[in-house]
Amino acid sequence: MTTGATSLEEREEQRLALQVTLDDAKARRERNKLGQFATPQPLAHAMLRQAATFLCDRRSLRFLDPAIGTGAFYSALLNVFGQHRVETAVGYEIDPHYGVPAKRLWAGTGIDLRLADFTQAAPPSACAKCDLLICNPPYVRHHHLSGKDGEKRRLRSRGYSASGVALSGLAGLYCYFMALAHDWLADGGLAGWLVPSEFMDVGYGEAVKRYLIETVTLLRLHRFDQRDTQFPDALVSSAVVWYRKRQPPPGHRIAFTFGGTLEQPKETRMVAASALRPQAKWTRHPTRAATPETETARLSSFFSIKRGQVTGDNAFFILTAEDVARRGLPSTLVRPLLPSPRFLPDEVPADQDGHPLLDRRLFLLDCRLPAETVRQQHPNLWRYLQEGEAKGVAKRYLCRGRTPWYAQEQRSPTPFVCTYIGRVNRSDKPFRFILNHSHATAANVYLLMYPHDAAAQALRNNPVLARQVWQALRDIPAAALLAEGRVYGGGLHKIEPRELGNVAAPALAELLPMGKALGHGQADMFV
Repeated sequence: MTTGATSLEEREEQRLALQVTLDDAKARRERNKLGQFATPQPLAHAMLRQAATFLCDRRSLRFLDPAIGTGAFYSALLNVFGQHRVETAVGYEIDPHYGVPAKRLWAGTGIDLRLADFTQAAPPSACAKCDLLICNPPYVRHHHLSGKDGEKRRLRSRGYSASGVALSGLAGLYCYFMALAHDWLADGGLAGWLVPSEFMDVGYGEAVKRYLIETVTLLRLHRFDQRDTQFPDALVSSAVVWYRKRQPPPGHRIAFTFGGTLEQPKETRMVAASALRPQAKWTRHPTRAATPETETARLSSFFSIKRGQVTGDNAFFILTAEDVARRGLPSTLVRPLLPSPRFLPDEVPADQDGHPLLDRRLFLLDCRLPAETVRQQHPNLWRYLQEGEAKGVAKRYLCRGRTPWYAQEQRSPTPFVCTYIGRVNRSDKPFRFILNHSHATAANVYLLMYPHDAAAQALRNNPVLARQVWQALRDIPAAALLAEGRVYGGGLHKIEPRELGNVAAPALAELLPMGKALGHGQADMFV
């Protein structure tokens, strides 16, 4: 291969300038939707230098980038390996906004830059498969995939045919890229992926993790510190995954690294492949040792944990006390609702009617009466519902699946509520446990913790027990919560119901009995 008269340094300077120009010419919202986050130059070079350590015995190689963009990895490839070692190079770019200028920029260097959709392309013959695949695939969330269900079916079918990876419908596009690329990689070939680290923790990532520990030989997995986002225009925590296309050998161990830089991480731990499971949270490594499944009682031993109310349209269904009074809405068809966490103390007092004693008083419209009954018996509410119809609320995704459209799912009040999102750098603990003395339920910014039958009975029999349980919840170490939750760029942490249920809670075993889960609507028996 030859680069002609223009030097590599000059082309890279041109590429960097081109990247800025092209990004600025495209709305940030559109780039976010399409998952177009350019690889930073230092990281691209670091990945290629790391690739060189894995391929030090290769005199020549065939290179592939399935989502090449302006060519950050290709530029780094030529810089690190030298032109003489690159036998062939192929790049795919689906967006002509980036692909056409990149094709002009790299003309004459020998790369076959194809303006096409990699997920639609046919894999090459065995002799043309690549030895080195490096990619920053598009980070497109599942609900943004074009054609949605039809596109997902196509991607899932092709991904399974290529690699045997059976991806969930919740998987992002980057997971399909990893599955499809299996058919493009030569036996023993090296793959390096710059991807969101969330696959290490979430349910849809289980298929990817199974692939990494059963089908290929996972070599190294580096997770960047969540406070150090690699992309300035995306709140996503990133990871670099390295593997060879070959079955893992007996006793194989994987290097898990965290923080710092790719080449100089802050923490490193060698983890036996046999110790990894697809269902486990891989973000435990290398910062924490894995917790045995049978170590202790967990929150799910005492609570059934649900997300709070998903209304379908908060602006319409959540009303202030003033809204309810001004519109003359019937008090029997609205329920008290806890305000957002910033307006909520850790303990919620209540008046004699069970309403929260808070400065900010909210109510949830919850009516299951047929439309004709509402029209005849509650004219004020009927007029409000007509406003909702005119605004298109009835046609929103959740509302149109309900009968009637203005009915709400049932989320009974409970004494124990947990916030599900937070930042570590603002307090010692990202999640708050709240003791709710009121009859208010909560929206989906909270997790509702319903005590199982035996625990509920104990709470009814002992009036002071709720406060003791609350204190035990507040005493759960931050590390235990963080180990089960998931993390995003900028230090943002989330914890979902199943993850909160998996948090170890040995202190609760001294306070509450274990038992069967409550049925819907029974939680108010002990409020």
